[in-house]
Amino acid sequence: MDKAKNVPLTRWDILWQRRMHILSRTVMYTILIFFAIIAVTPFLWMISTSLMTNGEAQAAKLIPRDPQWDNYVTAWKEANFGKYFFNSVIISVTSIIGTLVITILAGYAFARINFTGRNIMFTLVLATLMIPESVTMIPNFLIVTANVFPLPSPISTPPFLYIGTEHTWLDTLQGLTVPFMASAFSIFLLRQFFAQIPYELWEAARLDGAGHLLFLIRICLPIARPAILTVMLLTFIGSWNSFLWPLIITREDTWRPIVVGLYNFRTEGGNQTHLMMAAAFITILPMLVLYFVTQKTFTEGLATSGLKG
Repeated sequence: MDKAKNVPLTRWDILWQRRMHILSRTVMYTILIFFAIIAVTPFLWMISTSLMTNGEAQAAKLIPRDPQWDNYVTAWKEANFGKYFFNSVIISVTSIIGTLVITILAGYAFARINFTGRNIMFTLVLATLMIPESVTMIPNFLIVTANVFPLPSPISTPPFLYIGTEHTWLDTLQGLTVPFMASAFSIFLLRQFFAQIPYELWEAARLDGAGHLLFLIRICLPIARPAILTVMLLTFIGSWNSFLWPLIITREDTWRPIVVGLYNFRTEGGNQTHLMMAAAFITILPMLVLYFVTQKTFTEGLATSGLKG
């Protein structure tokens, strides 16, 4: 058996292995290209349609004869996207800040602090990942309408802080952001990063007189930068794309985000397909820009879930 393993490969064996390697890679890339085309086609069709005239869009043309760049300006004005865009930016930034504060502290506590019931609590947090969003929709709605316990007075008018007399979070910034700040997936992701930080760093920090908070700020946060940026990007995407929850708890346009504005424009715009596609492209453009800017760090954060080397 050992002699058979040490028999050198012949020229034909080497050629056969090379051909099989080339064939397998060709098949793999063909499949990847096929599914990439399927994924990209709707996006390219949306961009193409957004540059057409209404007649070309209704005739289902593939490429516009003369690109109509004014469609974006018209869609922005007719859909009142200036207000909705500003609301989405405020909602997304608030969600990111609140999510980072909560998930970083929770992830660090589960990873580095020994306290009674830590494993049970972490298991319960992970269990919430299996609960569909539609199941928690009604309990969250009852909470933000103060049917479960009293709530603080809301912030009612962006961007000014106004203490109202109504004790519900309908049509408020906190009603759109607070229920989703404690992200179980983000806590899990950050906990995995913090748990793999060498214990020797904690001992060295203790010798220098640092506590948990200083160790978290000075040591853990710089090391967990890929995970933190990943959490920021995922939170931004989830907040920017949020549709059903804002549609339920907003009765006016005061705090409605851009996706709800796109839905309203679709119902009001009628058969203006070219303007609806232009509005849709405006809606997803910030996410595309942010993803391409942070693509490397985002991929690294999801792929490693811990330290390198």
